Amino acid sequence: MTDEPTRLDISDEMIAERRGGSGKMPDDMPKWMALSITKIDLFSKWVGNIVCWITIPLILAMTYEVFARKLFTAPTMWAYDMSRFLYGALFMLGAGYALSKGVHIRADFLYRNFKVKTQGLVDFWLYILFYFPGLLVFLYMTIGFVQESIMRGERGMDTAWMPYLWPIKSCLLIGIIFLLIQGISELFKSYWAATKGKWPGDNK
Repeated sequence: MTDEPTRLDISDEMIAERRGGSGKMPDDMPKWMALSITKIDLFSKWVGNIVCWITIPLILAMTYEVFARKLFTAPTMWAYDMSRFLYGALFMLGAGYALSKGVHIRADFLYRNFKVKTQGLVDFWLYILFYFPGLLVFLYMTIGFVQESIMRGERGMDTAWMPYLWPIKSCLLIGIIFLLIQGISELFKSYWAATKGKWPGDNK
């Protein structure tokens, strides 16, 4: 046996930390690129700071429902729908911020062993070939969903409350736009990593 402590494999966490780096942009980076990355990341951070407050009404709604149901035998008609709506809004509106921090689920069992240049190259082409085309198609379809929902006065049919669905569908639309905006920053970061061998903002 050895006295050396077991070392944890934190490769994935390190990748997320580097990708979410908010350090100073490299001095040799073009000013327009550095400014774009900084401004977009700052925008996503502000969105994330605002969206996180959705957890407060979500918790309050669920707490009220539990007390009303268990103590007074008076379950609400709206708690189920509100929980879905608020959680969906939290998930979608915060997706761009999550991308900026590199915390989306990734299949890193191969990627984490690549050199930084290779990681940047892989990410760059995946953004070009799949990320942006896929989100643009999704955006086009979602615009139609939202327009139709508003025009028809679409309501949820799962509960007797029957809330309008266009607000949550609008959150989906806005969330896609936030992902597209943050994707521009990530594309620039990937390009820089592919050409320079270091993630911008990584001061390690």
